[in-house]
Formats: sequence, structure tokens, C-alpha cells
Amino acid sequence: MKKILYIVLDGLGDGKYPCKELDNRTPLEAASTPTMDMLAKEGQTGVMYTVGKDIAPESDVAVISILGYDAMKYYTGRGPLEALAAGIKISDGDLAFRANFATRGSGRAIKDRRVGRNLSTEEAAQLCKEINKKVKLTSAPSTFQLKNTLEYRAVLAIRGVKKKLSGYVTNTDPAYTKHGVLGVARKTGSFENVVEYCAPAKDCPDIEAAYRSALLVNEFTLKSCEVLDQSEINKERIKKGFLPANLVLLRDAGDRLPKLPAMKSKFKKNFGCFVEMPTEEGIALLTGMKIIPLPPPTQDLEKDYTLRSEMTIKHMKKYDGLYIHIKGPDVPGHDGDALKKKMVIETIDQYYLAPLINHIDLDKTIVAITADHSTPCKLKSHSDDPVPLLICGGGIKPDNTKSFSEKVCSTGKIGKILGVQLLPLLVKYANK
Repeated sequence: MKKILYIVLDGLGDGKYPCKELDNRTPLEAASTPTMDMLAKEGQTGVMYTVGKDIAPESDVAVISILGYDAMKYYTGRGPLEALAAGIKISDGDLAFRANFATRGSGRAIKDRRVGRNLSTEEAAQLCKEINKKVKLTSAPSTFQLKNTLEYRAVLAIRGVKKKLSGYVTNTDPAYTKHGVLGVARKTGSFENVVEYCAPAKDCPDIEAAYRSALLVNEFTLKSCEVLDQSEINKERIKKGFLPANLVLLRDAGDRLPKLPAMKSKFKKNFGCFVEMPTEEGIALLTGMKIIPLPPPTQDLEKDYTLRSEMTIKHMKKYDGLYIHIKGPDVPGHDGDALKKKMVIETIDQYYLAPLINHIDLDKTIVAITADHSTPCKLKSHSDDPVPLLICGGGIKPDNTKSFSEKVCSTGKIGKILGVQLLPLLVKYANK
């Protein structure tokens, strides 16, 4: 029985969008990645549509899929997943959103969706405390809780006092929309960058509950802006030359938690995981994966990835498989910083993968490296491009791949697969 090492590099691929500053190569193509290249040569490669063709998935939908679950069947919205990770109890009929502190300009214009990426977790916690204390929702009998998670990220939960609420409502965040039940990223430039009004979704099964929910969301958005405008936190940020966190953007509503079968019963394997973001933490809790505590990421990438490599080596012996989700490449992808994305990929290869691979027995370990979605720097958003995939170890016969990149993987023996197919394939190899 072989171990499974399942490594997901968030937003790794750039698909069909090479970068001029990298001589018309993607960051992955331009990066020096001797360890990933070696693993590709030793194994087989392919590409993967993590959710489905022509879908630019959000991370939550993609992670559910690449863990072997049919997202169309199980997905109920990102909000409930992040609420669970934040310690907020969500019952059926409660309404939960993923929230971003953001910066608005004049009127409904959005100046920055992430407050310049420099809002501290401590500042966000204080802003949540002010909103929870000062905002009173009156458009329908209800209570709410806004809770920060990491940096600019937060969760909003609204509970109806007597009547249930509905997750079938639209986002106030214009960068994301819905494809049926799935959250989908919009291409940068394809939408007006203004706060959108929440409204019942077209496929809403309970229009009364959805209308009531939309009223509460719009009321919250307006009243929370009024509180944030007066916050001493924001006044201090402006004095220091920072953007104010004067807006809460909401997306991916859900009104219940998904009922996911435990991974141990589904795959007969005991999985541990390293996750950095609330979304992945919520999914891990629902699937029964053991979350191995990690210190939050810092600006010292060498230190971060060295520590994660050491912890992976330490915990491999305790589990049948480890799921490792590394946020790194996604952030510069969203920021459109191709040089930084290249650097992050190189740092992961040198400080995470190289020492890890030197400490494991590839004959007794199935290693997979892939992504949850592509985040092309050229788009600054998720795209529908398939992600590169390599699988090696455990006696898998090489397919003569020479390196690890989007183009090279597209010619590999694995071919094109769906995300829901990958983990069952890894389990099959591990059981041989």
C-alpha cells in the first residue's frame, strides 16, 4: 500500500495567456523548477478541468471537485463553508456569505477589492466588532454576525428570527457570478466595477425567502458602509496613506452546509491536510480530513515553505495520504504580477518540494502536483483553462515528458481529465 502526496498549488496555471515581461512565456514556463521537471520526467502528465470545460471555477467549487465529489450534486455555496471554518454554526435556512473588506470610491464605484492587500487581521477584527455592535437590520426580523478570518477576508451570517432565508440571491461583489449553483469568476474588464444590488436569483425556488434575504443584504451593505466611514481604524489608515476598508463585498451565498460523505468511507484512506485559507479548512472539516495546524503565511516565503516541507515529512508516516494546498501562486496571479508569480513558483520548488522529495521513497509514494484553477496574470482573475497535472512514483511508467508546464502537460499520457476523476485515480495507483 503506497502513500499519497497530493499537492495543489493554488492558481498555478496561466493557460493560454503568456506574459510579455516573461518573453511571451507563462510564469510556470519561465520559472526554474528542477524538482517539478524531474518529477514530470519520472512520471506522467496531463491537464485537468477541475470542475468542467468552459467553467472558470472559484476555489471552493474546484476543491470539492478535485477531492472526488461531484460539485453539481453537493455544492451549496462558499459562505457556509467559510462560516464553518470560522466557527459560526450554520443551520438550514441561515444565510452565509464570503465577505471581503474593500475600498469604495465615489458612489458605488469599487476602488480596490482587497484594501490594497494590507489590511491586518487585527484591523479587520476591530471593524467587524464595530459593525456587529452598531448595525441593526430592520427590513426583516433577523440577527447577523460578521466575523473576520484572514486579513481582508470575512464571513457574514444572517439568521431569520421566524422565517428561513434563501441562498438563491445574487452577489454584491461584481467580480463573481453564478453558473447554476456554482460560483464562477468573471473576466477582468467584462463587468462594471461597482457594488451590485443583491436580488433574488433567476432559478430561485422560494421567491419570498430570496426577496427577504436580498433586502437584508442591501440594508447591511448600506449601514455597514456608514459605520466604516466613521471608524477610527479607517481614519488612521488614511492618515498613514493606506486605503480605507470602507466597504464589505459579499458573494457566494448559501443557506445550508453541503452533506459530503467522509473521505475515509469514500476512499478507505485516512487523510491529513495542510490548508491555509478558510474555504479549504471548511471543506476539510466536512470531509473528515485531519487538519494539521500551520502558522499563517508570512512575507518570508523561504521560511514558510521550508517549514511546510518539514511538517509534510514529519506527518507523512501518520496518514495514508496528505492533501497540501498552497496559496502562493494565486495572489500574484490576481495582482497581475508575472515576475512575482514566477518567483513564488521557483521558491516552492526549491524550498518546499526539493527537500520533501529528497526525504521520501518514490517507489512507495504516489505524488501528484496540480492546481485548483488557473489564475492568469494577464486576466487578474480565474480562467476556464485546464490546469497542468503530473503524477509520479509507485512504479508509474514515465511518458517521456521533459518538463512541467501548461503546454508540455497538454501532450502527456494522462490526457485531459476532470477534477472529480483525479483522487480516485491516485487511490487506484496507491492500492496497486
